[in-house]
Amino acid sequence: MADGLAADRPLLGRTSTAERVADILRTRIAEGYFPPGTRLPEDAIGGALGVSRNTLREAFRLLTHERLLVHELNRGVFVRVLAVGDVVDIYRTRQLVECAVLHDLGDPPFRLDGLAAAVAEGERHARAGDWRGVSTANIHFHRELVALAGSERTDELMRGVLAELRLAFHVVDDPRTLHEPYLVRNREILDALRAGERTAAERLLAAYLDDSRARLVEAYTRRLTGPAAPRA
Repeated sequence: MADGLAADRPLLGRTSTAERVADILRTRIAEGYFPPGTRLPEDAIGGALGVSRNTLREAFRLLTHERLLVHELNRGVFVRVLAVGDVVDIYRTRQLVECAVLHDLGDPPFRLDGLAAAVAEGERHARAGDWRGVSTANIHFHRELVALAGSERTDELMRGVLAELRLAFHVVDDPRTLHEPYLVRNREILDALRAGERTAAERLLAAYLDDSRARLVEAYTRRLTGPAAPRA
């Protein structure tokens, strides 16, 4: 499980800090490398990244504060399994932040290269039948949308929110049903911004997030109450 982390080792640079380790693990969680309920072994992860146990434990502490990990006494550190209430709150935060980004975007033209790349990425994965890849591309789309604000603080906030969102995605049994409808809607938002129609893009995004929340909560509730519900 931890072997793939060795490829991230150069990202640490010469000074391996807990913040940098946390950033790597946060990204891996957001991209689905560590599903909810996964135990994160200190020795394997610390060895893969080449960091001390104290540094890794501090990174774990930071991610626990962000609600991505939980520490269980005498058992270790695990990727958190969200409750339905967490999912609702994540979408409330997304509505507040993402719609505000578009509302305050200013005058066109907008810098949309990152957003366009995320849309193309999702469509490419869909053609290949890679729905986990579509999910990751969707996360990238919303990360790039928030980046339009040009705010490091907003970017940092949404990195944690979107990583938490990915925890919910992993509990859903049918990722295609969950993610496929939003390929078209992502492109509609992109096209509206390309046309300079910021208000239309904001309206599309608000409806998108409402529908996405309802679909995810329904799927999530069904999954958590079924016989194969994951351990909280």
